[in-house]
Amino acid sequence: MKEALPDLFAHFNVKKGLFRREQVRAALFELDDYGCVMKTDKVFEPGDTLVMNLVMEMPFDDIRADGINGLITERRKHCSNFFYSIDFSELSTGNDTEFSGKLRRIRDVLGKKQSLKSRRSAGPSSSRDRQTA
Repeated sequence: MKEALPDLFAHFNVKKGLFRREQVRAALFELDDYGCVMKTDKVFEPGDTLVMNLVMEMPFDDIRADGINGLITERRKHCSNFFYSIDFSELSTGNDTEFSGKLRRIRDVLGKKQSLKSRRSAGPSSSRDRQTA
């Protein structure tokens, strides 16, 4: 199974009765211009719609894309959680300029974080190894 994308989460509300809502934070495992894959223990059906905020957590100021409409297209069960494939509905409305800009910024920062992470894990051997050689 792939790792979750670093510091990137989907936030959304789920109805918990007549007047209560629960705020949910779900990890994202894939993200592109057309949709994402998220993991949560909440139950949705393919065809359900979801309004969510994508939040890239940063040290000083988070990068946000708020109010994203998503259509759940696929559900896969994994242990006690579900992986959901979600298509972004904004792309079909024609009013996607602001959304595309925010998503592009999140994807750019995500790419840089993943590049740094891969360089660190594939970096030179530890100083202890160099001393013994």
